[in-house]
Amino acid sequence: MNNLRHHKHFSLFTSISLLLLIAGIAYYIYQYTATSRLLESTATELSSNIEILAVLENDKAQLLEENTKLGGNLAKTMEERDIIEKQKREADDQADHYKKLATYDKQLLAKYSKVYFLNENYGPTALATITPKYVLPVGKTRFFLAPANKFLRNMMEDAEEDGINLRVVSAYRSFAEQQSLKSAYSTQYGSGANTFSADQGYSEHQLGTTVDFGTPEVPGAMSAFEGTTAFAWLTKNAHKYGFIMSYPKNNAHYIYEPWHWRFVGELLAEDLYSDKNNFYNLDQRAIDEYLIKIFD
Repeated sequence: MNNLRHHKHFSLFTSISLLLLIAGIAYYIYQYTATSRLLESTATELSSNIEILAVLENDKAQLLEENTKLGGNLAKTMEERDIIEKQKREADDQADHYKKLATYDKQLLAKYSKVYFLNENYGPTALATITPKYVLPVGKTRFFLAPANKFLRNMMEDAEEDGINLRVVSAYRSFAEQQSLKSAYSTQYGSGANTFSADQGYSEHQLGTTVDFGTPEVPGAMSAFEGTTAFAWLTKNAHKYGFIMSYPKNNAHYIYEPWHWRFVGELLAEDLYSDKNNFYNLDQRAIDEYLIKIFD
């Protein structure tokens, strides 16, 4: 009886074990099938992604090639733009050059003083009033060529800052004023007036770019001006503002006139100062090269 029970228990256990084994195998087969399908799907997706990546790489290569071409085109365009801008600047400079030649008074750098002649109808294009406090005698109105007046004003102001009492005792004089002045000098000094006073039409003062300097202590165009600190300051600094002494020692036109200074533009004045040369020693054609820069 006990053997029979034991056999039944064993058969039940074996049946359950078989069922569990079959269930395990079935689950494993299911899992394997599902995993295989997942792997297959993943492989398909991976393959698709690889193809997409290949397409993207190809597109990238094309974009890089196009970018390189565009970069080259841009560089070429910028180079062409720079060339055009340079040509435009050169054209503008040339146009400005011709404009200045056409509008600037060619008399401004002409060599007068017994060389060239200004007729009675000549006058500066525009005159400006010289700052009254820099004029002698006090209360007198003096005039200077308008475009050059700022250079004179700057020089007077800087001289004042340096403690120099520089004053203008004569500036623009018309043809008639020069005629009257020369007549008075001739009456007083006879032919000797020709050594220090120009005839009408030959005076630099008629240009409006020339001044005679003095000081409160030497209030006129006098040889004593040479001994003043104002003259020493002018000798050292006037060229920086475009002014030169027209008649230095041993010039071929008039007596030494330390008080008589003419505006010729900073560039020409600087070159004359550096070369220790005199305006009237230069050839007129060489001087004319400076005309377009006289107010620069």
